[in-house]
Amino acid sequence: PSAVAAAKKAFIMNAFGDATFAIALFLLIQHTGTLDYALSFGRAEGLSSTVTTLIALGLLGGAVAKSAQLPLQTWLPDAMEGPTPVSALIHAATMVTAGVYLIVRTHALFELAPVVQDLAAGLGAATILLAGLIALVQTDIKRVIAYSTMSQIGYMFLAAGIGAYANGMFHLMTHAFFKALLFMAAGIVIHSLAAEQDMRRMGGLRRYMPLTYVAFLIGSLALVGIPPFAGFFSKDSILAASLAEGSYGAVLWVVGVIGALLTGLYTFRMLFMVFGGEPSAWVREHFHALKKDVAGISMAWTVGVLAVLAAIGGWIQFAGLWTPISQWLDPVAPALVEASGWQEVASSIVGVAAGALGIGIAWLIYVRRWTTVPRIAPVQSLLEHKFYFDELYDALFYRPAVALARGFAWLIEEPVILGSVGGIASAVRKLGGETSRAQTGLVRSYALAIAAGVTVMAIVFVAVR
Repeated sequence: PSAVAAAKKAFIMNAFGDATFAIALFLLIQHTGTLDYALSFGRAEGLSSTVTTLIALGLLGGAVAKSAQLPLQTWLPDAMEGPTPVSALIHAATMVTAGVYLIVRTHALFELAPVVQDLAAGLGAATILLAGLIALVQTDIKRVIAYSTMSQIGYMFLAAGIGAYANGMFHLMTHAFFKALLFMAAGIVIHSLAAEQDMRRMGGLRRYMPLTYVAFLIGSLALVGIPPFAGFFSKDSILAASLAEGSYGAVLWVVGVIGALLTGLYTFRMLFMVFGGEPSAWVREHFHALKKDVAGISMAWTVGVLAVLAAIGGWIQFAGLWTPISQWLDPVAPALVEASGWQEVASSIVGVAAGALGIGIAWLIYVRRWTTVPRIAPVQSLLEHKFYFDELYDALFYRPAVALARGFAWLIEEPVILGSVGGIASAVRKLGGETSRAQTGLVRSYALAIAAGVTVMAIVFVAVR
């Protein structure tokens, strides 16, 4: 039932995004006569600001829904009901990052609507904070990773919104490495614990699964953005580009730094709860090591490859020295902002420090058992209920839709449609019953009917003649 509910929610959210996306395409066809990239981009420059804003808004709606950004973000964590390899492929590398690619690929249209472009960056920044805060209280290991996906895509939206297209696509690439690694390593943990996903039942797995622990640690460090792992190079380049954007970019930079702190906190909270401490009763009872058969090898070698990519994949682009991704994208999507050397250095230092601070806080709480951390019940409840977005959507959309459907059923469907069909069916049944009375089975009755029929026909022929 939970998987079915998750599928319904994903369908509804993405259907809304697909609708706005389709409207944008219709407007493009109406005003430019084509959907060809080059032709539509060139002709869109002569359109009014209202039309270009509506087109960009429609495209943004599709991107927000597909990439699970605020306010259409609630479907992604629920979609973790699927198998872990599917989560690693679709939710870490391919489907949910499609919205970022859409914004970058249609950058010419968004640049004609700067307000919408700023909105995209703002939504990405808001999602960074929202997902990071909610991840702090999650107990399902896959949900924590899912919320981190939302947060990291928020960084990509932020980059695309300020025009740092190469930086956003660079983070999209490195994110695929370390996020798929975390999902696959989590899949091994879940497989070894009889399909258990609750982190509160885990603990002490480092001694049972040392290689998986190393892989998970590499993925976690890359996610937080600790050098020299992949996430450091791509995330800090986004922070530097934000710092070069002006006053609005400074606000986005602050949000990005806070997001780095939250990432370190919730990521290593997950790592310490799963692998640290003493083995729980559930682990001691249900743990079984990964078998050295075909299935076990297939899980292990993929994690190994991803661990290597998460460790060294960020070196493909090094700010100021070697930038092949920027050189590849600049001819088709030239950047609108360029960070200076001091902005690169400052963002790297502050971003790494924020991530390390988050790791330190997680260590104090979950390893040293720091009990002086204040727990505010309303805040805890707010985060556990995911800022009440599900309840809000239920009140604004689901309940009114159900009430409207029931009203139509009571006023139209039952009396008009079902009533007319029922009346016709009743009349036909009654006619059939009356007709069946004539079928007596007696030969004299049939002979009388035939004689009566012949008599009527004879009278008709005589009368007509």
